[in-house]
Amino acid sequence: MTMPASTPRVAMISGASRGIGAAIRDRLAASGWQLSLGMRKPVDAGDALVHAYDTAAEDAEAAWVDATVARFGRIDAIICNAGVLVGKSVVEVRDAEMEEMLAVNLRAPQRLARAAWPHLAKTGQGRVVIISSLSGIRVASADSGAYAMTKHAVTALAHGLRHAGWDQGIRATAICPGYVATDMGKSAASDTVDPSIMTQPADIAQTVQFALDLPNTASVAEIAVNWQAEGRL
Repeated sequence: MTMPASTPRVAMISGASRGIGAAIRDRLAASGWQLSLGMRKPVDAGDALVHAYDTAAEDAEAAWVDATVARFGRIDAIICNAGVLVGKSVVEVRDAEMEEMLAVNLRAPQRLARAAWPHLAKTGQGRVVIISSLSGIRVASADSGAYAMTKHAVTALAHGLRHAGWDQGIRATAICPGYVATDMGKSAASDTVDPSIMTQPADIAQTVQFALDLPNTASVAEIAVNWQAEGRL
């Protein structure tokens, strides 16, 4: 059954308190979406549902989905934006550091998709957007290697979700940016890179909205976004 088109669409956004997540939040709110925001440290966000969301907590995703459905009665999209970066090579990274990145960057989006799946399917045009990285489709340096392992995996998750949900009208897109002018992006970039020339959070928010608004007949599985000319990307 397809949900009535006249009802405002509902999106869940993880990591929505700052950076890319905040830009996505503001863009979708201005476009009339109803929002459920998962934040480790909740902040006021107007009419949105703000839910304390800790990826390490047992059943965190299921509890957030339940709270969203209780408030809005539906879920049309999930936007998995929360992420962590440890800038080490695959040789240097320690087990605890790798586990933290895998937990936040990969396992949390997979669990959120699983918990929200029946509600996404019910709409007939559910959307999953995963904020991956250019590190999810190439490895640019030794120091990005461990992070790239997790982002390659989450890009594969987006592709797997697209296949799993195709017949139910669920479409999934991995958005893969290079350096974005956020706290994380600025800390990862060289000191010689001017943040004003990096991709801006609002650019990614615009790309997210593009993916959400595509019809079922025009699915885009992967979108690479770069601030510089870089090989095939």
